[in-house]
Amino acid sequence: MPARNAVLAASRMVVASHPAVSAVGDRVLADGGNAVDATLAMAALCWLTLPGQCGAGGDAFAVVREPDGTVWTVGGSGFGPDGGDPAFYAEHGLPSRGALSVAVPGALGALTALHERGASLPLRRLWLPAITFAERGTPCSAKTRQDVLEHEALLRADPGLAAMFLRGGSVPAIGTRLTFPDLAASLRALAADPGSFYTGAIAERAVTALRRAGAPFSGDEWTEGASPLTGPAITGAYGGLTVHQTPLPTPGWMMLQQAALCDGVLASLPALGAEAVHRLAAAARRAFHDRFTHCGADDAWRDLLEPAAVKAARADLAAGVLAPPAGARPDGDTTSTVAVDAEGRAVSFIHSLAFTFGAGITVPGTGIVLNNRFGRGAYLLPGHPNEARPRRRPLHTLNAWLATDTYGRLRFVGNTPGGDGQVQWNVQVLSHLADHGLDPQQAVSAPRFTVYPGSDADALGAEAELRCEDRLGPDVLAGLTERGHRVRALGPWEAGGSALVVGLDHDRGVLSGGADPRQDGVVLGE
Repeated sequence: MPARNAVLAASRMVVASHPAVSAVGDRVLADGGNAVDATLAMAALCWLTLPGQCGAGGDAFAVVREPDGTVWTVGGSGFGPDGGDPAFYAEHGLPSRGALSVAVPGALGALTALHERGASLPLRRLWLPAITFAERGTPCSAKTRQDVLEHEALLRADPGLAAMFLRGGSVPAIGTRLTFPDLAASLRALAADPGSFYTGAIAERAVTALRRAGAPFSGDEWTEGASPLTGPAITGAYGGLTVHQTPLPTPGWMMLQQAALCDGVLASLPALGAEAVHRLAAAARRAFHDRFTHCGADDAWRDLLEPAAVKAARADLAAGVLAPPAGARPDGDTTSTVAVDAEGRAVSFIHSLAFTFGAGITVPGTGIVLNNRFGRGAYLLPGHPNEARPRRRPLHTLNAWLATDTYGRLRFVGNTPGGDGQVQWNVQVLSHLADHGLDPQQAVSAPRFTVYPGSDADALGAEAELRCEDRLGPDVLAGLTERGHRVRALGPWEAGGSALVVGLDHDRGVLSGGADPRQDGVVLGE
């Protein structure tokens, strides 16, 4: 694949994994909106252009830096059903698809909080491009066609999904205009009153349909979804930077833990050499082991980042000790955006349905696809901090980050989709930027590797692998095998993800952006 150059700009920048999404974000900034406005517009358009990855029935998280240096976060992630106690799941199981896999969607609550705190433009205006796309038709991309092909049976089983993606009973060709009239009507209603998703007609339809399908929702937990998790970011140090991450239920702390285990080590090693990859992979394995062993969405994690714990873990890594695998595949379908405006406000935003097309069911008559976050994230392990229980959010894969320098100035903003790959790839990108001076495009294009399994619920006990793009080279792959890894070579660009980064050079007054060539990402700036 030909090398890409980083995109440069003097005042503002947006990055997304679909060209139309980047375009709408850039247009909002050009018309006087701020980075939060751009994020809100891009989020809704993602629901049309990347419909397998995200939607109003999914979850969303963001980390925001204000021009005055304040950093805050929003987390939109809901509970499973109130009637879903361990006895219920012991009898019925917890599948990865269908009504029993659904958690209350948090995306609308998170977007509402973003709008109320940080936006300058009305939601109706910001969502008009998405509504127009839904009404007039969105060209089917290669990504969406492939998603439909791979999940055709799932889509055929739900009338709402079949109507949207299998019109005439066939898989759409690339370029076919997909229209979403029911979703357009829903977005118009939600733009006027986003809270109606949790207390109005859409909420009533959703809860009724789920209850009929056997999911024991009371409706009260659905109403609670309107109240997102808000508060300060959690922070850690790396390479002279302060890294700001989203708190629980996200795995943001895992990025901070891996960074702490690698800080001061990788800068002196050859970039992407066997020893550097080994260190990063061993840190990731340790983080997933610790997560599985100790953590739930409402459980303490700070002990793992205490200096004594980090020192002990670093000693294990230096001695070549590899933690045992935790137990899940690093898959998932997600998409993300980054926006930086001329005032220095920045937003890293990420949203998802969990697996591709989520639970595989829609809220009847609305065009809204529901997530399968509860089936994906909660465990059926008695007494575990992440055991499936009422009013307990399941562990999440989504996370978003930004980094500031020693003066408190914004230095980098980034994220990546990719299930349990996210916290690994974010650390890899951070190392490329901070340790080796790569520009954002070089950092997101670099060869990627993934510790398998992570700690999702659907494949506990899988055999440990280190999945590496073969661009790392045969000598590196052999060196990793010698260091105790079971290496699985992938194609040169097949590790997954769609990493996005914007960097700021304060000496030159320049923004630099990179979009992952593994998907259709585009950087736009001025």
